[in-house]
Amino acid sequence: MSVNASMSASDRINALLDDASFVEVGSLITARSTDFNLDSVDTPKDGVITGYGLINGRLVYVYSQDRSVLSGSIGEMHAKKIAKLYDMAMKMGAPVIGLIDCAGLRLREATDALNAFGRLYMKQTMASGVVPQITAILGTCGGGVAVVPTLTDFTFISEESGKLFVNSPNTLDGNYTEKLDTASADYISRNTSLVDKVLKTDAEVLAEIRSFIDFLPSNCDEEGFSDSEDDLNRTIPNLDSLKDDARAVIQNIADDNLFYEIKEHFAPEMVTGFVRLNGFTTGVVANQVKDGSDMLTSAGMQKAARFVNFCDSFNVPVLTFTNVKGFTATIDEEKTAAEAAARLIQTFANATVPKVNVITGVAYGTAFTAMNSKSVGADIVYAWPNAKVGMMDAEMAAKIIYDEEIKAADDKSKAVADYKKQYENIQGSALSAARRGYVDDIIEPDATRKRVVAAFEMLSTKIEERPYKKHVSI
Repeated sequence: MSVNASMSASDRINALLDDASFVEVGSLITARSTDFNLDSVDTPKDGVITGYGLINGRLVYVYSQDRSVLSGSIGEMHAKKIAKLYDMAMKMGAPVIGLIDCAGLRLREATDALNAFGRLYMKQTMASGVVPQITAILGTCGGGVAVVPTLTDFTFISEESGKLFVNSPNTLDGNYTEKLDTASADYISRNTSLVDKVLKTDAEVLAEIRSFIDFLPSNCDEEGFSDSEDDLNRTIPNLDSLKDDARAVIQNIADDNLFYEIKEHFAPEMVTGFVRLNGFTTGVVANQVKDGSDMLTSAGMQKAARFVNFCDSFNVPVLTFTNVKGFTATIDEEKTAAEAAARLIQTFANATVPKVNVITGVAYGTAFTAMNSKSVGADIVYAWPNAKVGMMDAEMAAKIIYDEEIKAADDKSKAVADYKKQYENIQGSALSAARRGYVDDIIEPDATRKRVVAAFEMLSTKIEERPYKKHVSI
């Protein structure tokens, strides 16, 4: 099928789903409000097509907004149709996919529409952690509608047609669209965590969702799995040369070298995404020194925390690659770093799925603690032979600990070098951490894939209880 930005709501559904698999629900529903003479306006399906079908043979529920009916605006019956779809999806344990193309709240229905908006938010919240929710922004998504994709797990946006905003660029003080299009896919993807993938066309967005959903379980009681013939014992020569390029390390160890990255343009110093290991979907979080920084940022930590929270909700094991020296030191970061670090630590500590950490480079201080360390719940921690694990850079630590001795030395440079080496041997190496039980084993880089696969195989029956509570309080 030839598809483009002018696709109708039904064309989008047909492009998304397996051929002839869509079954519509609520096709005869129309708007029922009589205020402002709305009864004189034809509103077929009340501007949204809802139903279910198959993607690669798997059941999904889908709604697609129709901009030809009152510009796709959300009214009472429009929202009720989507809410009903959520009820069905939660009962059957299948994902919900929303195709957004909407002018916003239907003003002519006033509080009826406003209440319907709230009920839709409520259904999304109830479904969170029960079934995966995916949205595709294929047109306007503004005002209160911008909350809809934000309440879902993953959001895709089309560069050619997608616009996401709470307030349009022209309403922002001192701004206008031509100056800075704050609703564009490029701006949103680089400056916010609201979207996970940007594709050029609507057609590419729909095709991407078809590929992506294969990584996800259908609900919180299932696991993501796909057959793989990749060698479980495959070694990867010279993997240690890529220690600063976590993306390359992840691709090399993944089944069939397939890594599905999300939010790649936002907070590039933190990489998040999915791989398969021995066929099982696994979430990966890693410090990306090559393209970002060897320091944690607030944005990167928030990005990682939300991703790990999704993985824990849907039984997806988590693998981390740690290579971090500390926290970014700027005035802006100082405002948010502690809160973001607390969120990341809390998320790792609260997650009960299997968790494995591989230290590939440096692992210093609280930043290391936050990156899925043994102390906050990692089940297995491995380190490469040249990894550094400690409170801080060895030379800096030596200058602090041995300050008096260095001052008294005739050759201060030699003294610093000697004490640096002494510190590394005692407290600053992967070996010293392993002797204390904070690292489970020092592994050869080329054996990383088979050691990680074996670890997750061992952890596959993990059961870990937490104290009874409604939810965390931060």
